[in-house]
Parts: sequence; structure tokens; C-alpha cells
Amino acid sequence: MVQQNFECIGLYDQNKLIGICRIWLMTKHIIGKRAKVDHVIIDENYGNLVKGKTFFDCIYSYLKEKDFEATELNTYPGNKKSLKFY
Repeated sequence: MVQQNFECIGLYDQNKLIGICRIWLMTKHIIGKRAKVDHVIIDENYGNLVKGKTFFDCIYSYLKEKDFEATELNTYPGNKKSLKFY
């Protein structure tokens, strides 16, 4: 993953991993530094709005610290769980 410019971010409740995602770091000529967030998984016991929002707040804060100018997040019509989450 690292060789292909991917990183993983985890969300913890104390010492318990409750969420994880992959971030694809890239540069586009029009936008500049851009990150695509995918493969987001949150423990179903923690998958409420507050934890999801908390996780994405952490992701966006992390990317701002690294001077990323844009983020991308996709979901697909057939992925009902994803559509409900976002």
C-alpha cells in the first residue's frame, strides 16, 4: 500500500479499533494535492452518526495538516449500507 501512495487511518475507542479506512494520496494538475477516502469500515456497534462524523472529522483534520486541498468520496447505488451511512 505504501509503495502505491496509500495510507490507513484508524479510529479508536480507548485501545479498541472501531473504524478503519484507506486513503489514496495523489496530486492532480487542476486541484493539487488530493486524497480519495475508501474502504471505510466502522464497527456496527459504533456505526451511529456521531462516530461516523467523528471519524471523518479526524480524516479531514489529518489531511489538512498534510496540506491536501481536496478530498473525494464515492459510493455506488448498489451499496445500500454505504448509501445509508453517508
